[in-house]
Amino acid sequence: MEIVLQLFDIILHVDKYLNIIILDFGNWSYLVLFIIVFCETGLVITPFLPGDSLLFATGALAAVGSFELQLVIIVFAAAAIIGDNVNYWIGYKVGSKIFTNENVRLFNKKHLERTHEFYEKHGGKTVVLARFIPIIRTFMPFVAGIGRMKYLHFIAYDVFGGIIWPSIFVCAGFYFGNLPFVKKYFFVVVIAIIIISIAPILYGIARMRLNLIND
Repeated sequence: MEIVLQLFDIILHVDKYLNIIILDFGNWSYLVLFIIVFCETGLVITPFLPGDSLLFATGALAAVGSFELQLVIIVFAAAAIIGDNVNYWIGYKVGSKIFTNENVRLFNKKHLERTHEFYEKHGGKTVVLARFIPIIRTFMPFVAGIGRMKYLHFIAYDVFGGIIWPSIFVCAGFYFGNLPFVKKYFFVVVIAIIIISIAPILYGIARMRLNLIND
């Protein structure tokens, strides 16, 4: 329980922890940022790591000279794209083995076929939009790999999403992160970022339930 509380504290007060990282690691802080985003996007076991709030807070610190704006965007984009590719190939290689047994109740070939069909129809849009949704962006490349989404199709959209995601959030932090209100209520701003980020998930769940009720 204590570990969970610490994780929430890091996510909600990511700006304070970034200052500690800068003091402890100096220029190596860029590597730390790379590792955090790489793990959040590249490993299905770490979807809890800060994403959007980390980018926003880093942008705010870049505005006061703690980071170089262009460099952090490049670092985050590289981490996101490389992480997604690792996740994709894990899903691609491991997924086929998971779905080989017809008797597995949750993982069977029918699920694999449906996943493949979904990514064939909506793959590109899904790859880009999932980038902006916490947790979903961690599982998206893994599922894309399992669904055998064509790699060239995946990488084209993934690079696009991997560039615009950090560009938007880092620049938002750069231009708005040091406003008096934002600095004073950074905790509230982080909560707002999280809520806005998960809004599409909540909307999708609500719509799905309404469809089930109507049916």
